[in-house]
This record gives sequence, C-alpha cells and structure tokens, in this order.
Amino acid sequence: MDRILRYFPDLSQLQKKRFAALEGLYVEWNSKINVISRRDIGSFITHHVLHSLSIGKSVLFAPDESVLDLGTGGGFPGIPLAILFPETKFTLCDSIGKKIRVAQSVAQSLGLENVRCVNSRAESIGESFDYVISRAVARLRELYPWIKDSYRKSIICLKGGDLQEEIREFQKECRVKEERIVVVDIPSFFNEAYFIGKKIVIISR
Repeated sequence: MDRILRYFPDLSQLQKKRFAALEGLYVEWNSKINVISRRDIGSFITHHVLHSLSIGKSVLFAPDESVLDLGTGGGFPGIPLAILFPETKFTLCDSIGKKIRVAQSVAQSLGLENVRCVNSRAESIGESFDYVISRAVARLRELYPWIKDSYRKSIICLKGGDLQEEIREFQKECRVKEERIVVVDIPSFFNEAYFIGKKIVIISR
C-alpha cells in the first residue's frame, strides 16, 4: 500500500480501502484458479497493481467516459484503474470464462459499481468506447483490426522491450500515421527496477 501512496498520495479513504483489499482477494482466488503466475504473486503490488496504474499517469480518464479493458484476464489493468477513476465506466472483457469470473467477483467484493465484466472475444463486443486498454494481449498489428471501430479517442497498450519493429510493422500493415502514436517510458514516473524497459503505447484518433 505504501508504494501505491508514494505515487498516488491523494487517494480517498475508500480508494485506500479498496487498494488495501486487492492483494488478499487475488491471493485467495489464485489458490483456486491460476490467474497470476506463481512467481509474480509475491510481487503483486508492483507487477500488477502499479503496472496497471501507470496508465493513470499518462491518461486522465474523465467522469462518464467509457473504457474497454481488452483481454483483462483476472482484471488487469481494468480493476486498479476503476479504483483510481471511480466515475469512469470500465468494461472488462476476456474470452476465458473462469478468468472473467475472477474479475467479476473481485469487482463485486470491492463494491466497484463502475465495472462491468463480459465473457466475449474482442471482435464480438459490438460497442464503442472512448478508450481501449490492454496489457500483453497481442502485437499491435494483430490487436488493431479487432478494435479499430470500437474506440473514439485512444488505444492504450502496456508493452515491454524494443518496440521499433512492432510499431513499424503496425504502421505499414494497418496504415496508421506516425504522429498518431506516442510511446511513454514507465520509468519516467515509477522508480522500481521492474519497470525498466516497460512502456505505454498510445494510439490516438
């Protein structure tokens, strides 16, 4: 919890309570369904919660805006962001039913009324959102055709490593102009060594 407060010092008491409850909920669920790798569960706050919240350092979602978390798994990055932005509407989508059940249960346990969980493939959603977010779902050239008609403002992807080749092939195959793409280095606002080489890719209309 201290690590979250270091970067987000202005949280309300309810937000603090919800963030404090996250780890226990996921440890309990992970004993039943493996939604987080065994090697990562000991670094839950940094590897999953802070990593998700890095999006909130780059984009400030407004009240009543809508966000689709594509391939959310057990609820990342959607659930931490839904705690951070309680007036923004989040739809968490995953094609694997047991994972979306975990996300649904966690959201209900936390009382997150701004979260909706959907067991579906991306191309079957059939809705439009202000933003689409994702974490380690697919390469950009694969991801973009699934959601190119589903967002009004930006696609925001958590990525790692050297992205030059991935971005080049994405621009070529999906015909997206260079000026629409912004890459943000997560270590520019988070100091933990884990975030070295990790980035946020923002693709705007």
